[in-house]
Amino acid sequence: MILRRLTANLKAQNWSAIAIEFIIVVIGVFIGTQVSNWNEARVERQNTIHLLDQFKSEIHFQTEQYKLIQSYMATTGEYAKVALGGWRRDPHVSDSDFIIAAYQASQVAGPAINTENWASIFGSGQVQNIRDPVLRGRLIRLLSLDSSVIDYHQVQSDYRQHVRQLIPDALQTAIRARCGDRFPADGSAMPSLPPTCDLVLPAAAAKATAATLRAHPELVSDLNWHRSLVATMLDQYRNYAADLNQFGKAIDESGQRR
Repeated sequence: MILRRLTANLKAQNWSAIAIEFIIVVIGVFIGTQVSNWNEARVERQNTIHLLDQFKSEIHFQTEQYKLIQSYMATTGEYAKVALGGWRRDPHVSDSDFIIAAYQASQVAGPAINTENWASIFGSGQVQNIRDPVLRGRLIRLLSLDSSVIDYHQVQSDYRQHVRQLIPDALQTAIRARCGDRFPADGSAMPSLPPTCDLVLPAAAAKATAATLRAHPELVSDLNWHRSLVATMLDQYRNYAADLNQFGKAIDESGQRR
């Protein structure tokens, strides 16, 4: 219809009508483009809100993981105390208990967190779709986290390596089989470590291995450093869990204003 009128006005050289028709076309195109852009932005924002709501389950999972890691590392800390008693030749620590404790003190667990995966989901466009400045700031803080400081590889220490080089493989295998990591049936959570181990190692092997461990007093310093690394990782993880909880709270508060 507009095209036919425009053709007719061109033939009649009705420039005023041509100008009006042209303006109508331009305005129509502009409005159509704006409506399309608005609708696209609305869809993108809804997708971002959906991602944020889904992220709450990840927050719950990670905070529960932190509790399990705390418990796991507290158990290894108790074994470390027994092991140090073995190096001090505490008469209450048998050779068998000394070796088991020295090994269990080297056990580590923790999630392999990679915030780059989250950054690939919440790209700059997704972040800009978050109108709430508090929520946006919390998300940016999480995405900028250096996840290496809470990765359990941070506690793959010299002590863990050296003590396992000295304890015979047969004894390590027996300790793991009887008192090693216990994983839940669904495999969805962190392992647990038995707080005590009733395993009794063969007397001759235990005596020889205990003597070998005591012949390396530097392992005491290595163990102290190992425990320091564990404490640092747990401190960093606690801060990370706090940031996650604050982010979850911001998601809930932002949702109330949607």
